[in-house]
Amino acid sequence: MQLLKVFMYHCKMKSKKEIVDFENSIAPWLGKTVKIVEYYLQEAFNINKIDLTKEQMIVLKKLHDQDGLHQNELAFLTLRDKSSLTRLLSKMEAKKYITRKQSNKDKRINNVYLTDLGRKIFEKTRPIIKYIIDTMEQNITAQEKEQIINTLKKIQINFDVKSGTL
Repeated sequence: MQLLKVFMYHCKMKSKKEIVDFENSIAPWLGKTVKIVEYYLQEAFNINKIDLTKEQMIVLKKLHDQDGLHQNELAFLTLRDKSSLTRLLSKMEAKKYITRKQSNKDKRINNVYLTDLGRKIFEKTRPIIKYIIDTMEQNITAQEKEQIINTLKKIQINFDVKSGTL
């Protein structure tokens, strides 16, 4: 439904020949900031010899919070489609970070569990994540942080995405 709204809006914009000031919108600033954070996070993992991507780290965190999630629940919580999550989990399984077990109740469902190695890798990421967060929030007041979070939540709501799922 949301995609239809975007398409309809685009059609209206095309017919009106409106000028779009992309550079002074939130989008490029948000995108650039995300790329910078992802770059420094990946560099920190590499420097510390942690064989992990940001996407894999998110899965480890979700399983650390709630081990044994159904694969479909994990896809929802990480905002990934089922096929891309399946590929990601296969890579993580090959690294022995997670294991998938078929549900006893429903053979169509796979539950995903952290392995001991997965727990160990997740624990190694914690000081790195703290460092990245501390760096990101340096020179930002508590009030500014709250304002940024509230603004980002509004953006997520604008796209009908449940906030706080990452």
